[in-house]
Amino acid sequence: MTAAAGSGGLPLHIKILIGLVIGALLGVTANFLAAQSPEVAVWVRWLAKDLIEPLGKVFLRLVIMVVVPLVVSALILGILELGDLRHLGRVGLRTLGYTVIMSLASVFIGVGLVNLFKPGSSLPPEKQAQLREQYGADAALAVTKSKAAKTWQQTLLDMLPDNPLQEMAGAVDGSSKGNGMLAVMFFSLIVGVALTLTRERTGPLIGVLEGLFDVSMTIIGFAMMLAPLGVGCLIFAITATVGLDILQTLLWFVCTVILGLALQMFVIYSLMLYFVAKVSPVRFFRDAREAIFTAFGTSSSNATLPTALRVAKEKLNLRPEVSQFVLTVGSTANQNGTALFEGVVVLFLAQVFGIELGLFQQVVVVLMSILAGVGTAGVPGGSIPMIVIVMGQVGVPPEGIAVILGVDRILDMCRTTLNVTGDLVLATCVSKSEDRVVPVV
Repeated sequence: MTAAAGSGGLPLHIKILIGLVIGALLGVTANFLAAQSPEVAVWVRWLAKDLIEPLGKVFLRLVIMVVVPLVVSALILGILELGDLRHLGRVGLRTLGYTVIMSLASVFIGVGLVNLFKPGSSLPPEKQAQLREQYGADAALAVTKSKAAKTWQQTLLDMLPDNPLQEMAGAVDGSSKGNGMLAVMFFSLIVGVALTLTRERTGPLIGVLEGLFDVSMTIIGFAMMLAPLGVGCLIFAITATVGLDILQTLLWFVCTVILGLALQMFVIYSLMLYFVAKVSPVRFFRDAREAIFTAFGTSSSNATLPTALRVAKEKLNLRPEVSQFVLTVGSTANQNGTALFEGVVVLFLAQVFGIELGLFQQVVVVLMSILAGVGTAGVPGGSIPMIVIVMGQVGVPPEGIAVILGVDRILDMCRTTLNVTGDLVLATCVSKSEDRVVPVV
């Protein structure tokens, strides 16, 4: 039996979708009942936060705990399988080029839609005050985190870790002193290149890495058996506590973000697939749906990486050496959805506060959103501190982040879906380009 299907015979993505729907329906029902009675509201909040959400996090923790060993082993082995370092350079340049194209497109789409629809101009002042009061504590925490931000020079220097083990220990939860997952990836790239040059003398170490990769994927298989239940619990916890009130209050903002994400996914990605990879977009989205649903349910690029690796190999039939390299790098560096979202949020909040951003300032927002997307942790809510940084650079009050925190969790699910889909599109484009240069034998 594969991870894609369970004992009931249904494919895994169908089970995850069923879990999503059931969890959302029960959550919305619980939120409606909570609004009718204060006593019921207390009980629903306890049920969601103290019982259901921890159950969902069991699945998430089981996946995330093997992210670092999986990333390290997959990236190193991916470089080893590329073999010729000239091949690595070609794949790396293609990956970088396609990443820049897709990231620029995503942010320009987001900025263009905000300027077109001006969603922030329709938010009533009393709603601003209500949201600030409700999410003031979370906003203060995000502002505090952003004040610890480093200069871009230090950020680049920290990509070369002085203590790789320390970076690995804090890569997932954001407690590392350097660049976290980016530093781990850079370390893995260097080790992979070194092992390529010393392959004849380092066979035992390569065997250990292969074993570590296999063990990590096996643990992921255990976790995916819990995915439908875990995802359903997480969705219930969100909808039971947040409900639909804030979505209605920020309807224009939500619609703007979702429209931008949809344009990027179904227009830009389809064009890349059709003209660059020479594959059918319809077939791609059909084959990649398991990873797409997993990304939506977990809101974590890191947690979805194992599923994406398996989908790339088994469903999309991509070169393993290329897909392992591109997907592991892309899970942190190619975050189109996060970049688009950050650009929309900054301009939206500028409109809410009545701040006019000129062309130059909007260009700054575009560039910083792309860079912030690269540095964002692939975990739920990882983009909030980065958004505050961008806001501060263009004069938007950082405390205004409270206005969007109520809907961030749901939109996080949407932009993570775009991030993961973008990684698979990137891997498909690079792999198919390599097929034309070095045909599969």
